[in-house]
Amino acid sequence: MVVTLVIVCEVAFWVLLAAGLALRYLAGKRRAGAAVLLCEPLLELVLLVATAVDLRGGAEPDWTHGLAAVYIGFTVGYGHYLITWADGHFAHRFAGGEKPEKPPKYGMARAVHEWRMCARSLVAAGVAAALLQGAVWYIGEGGKTGSLVQWQAKMGLVAVVSLIIAVSYTIWPKQAPARPEPSAAERLAEFRRHAGR
Repeated sequence: MVVTLVIVCEVAFWVLLAAGLALRYLAGKRRAGAAVLLCEPLLELVLLVATAVDLRGGAEPDWTHGLAAVYIGFTVGYGHYLITWADGHFAHRFAGGEKPEKPPKYGMARAVHEWRMCARSLVAAGVAAALLQGAVWYIGEGGKTGSLVQWQAKMGLVAVVSLIIAVSYTIWPKQAPARPEPSAAERLAEFRRHAGR
């Protein structure tokens, strides 16, 4: 049941996002679109309550309950970023908005971008780990909580990998490729362009 609910929540996230953006930009109803987008957090609340009810009803904790916590953590950490990203692309495509900037590729600007992504990953992992710990306490010492603890370890790994990536871009910033030397034909064309002025 929990896996089905996670899938339903994921599909509903994108459906609500598309509906909110369509109302906002295609129908010109900005308030209605914003109201639909504000319903997104309700999905996580429904999933959280359903998971708690399932555990309270005597279900043995397994990987599906851990998946629910990870999903909620991911949407807390990355939800706003994804909505902003989709909003920018939708506005550009359907409402004449400016083309969204791509993430920087090189230098310290790329390192800053990676630190921002790292912060989102740390929030996602932290929320998931906290929810998993809450489930462990909720179940109590007599319950089988091994699968939940394994998910916590995986969230720790996500945090460590995210930090390593951000640190690596800081210590060894990716450099822009060197501009290739112009060919003889390109130099001649450049000379003629300047000579024709």
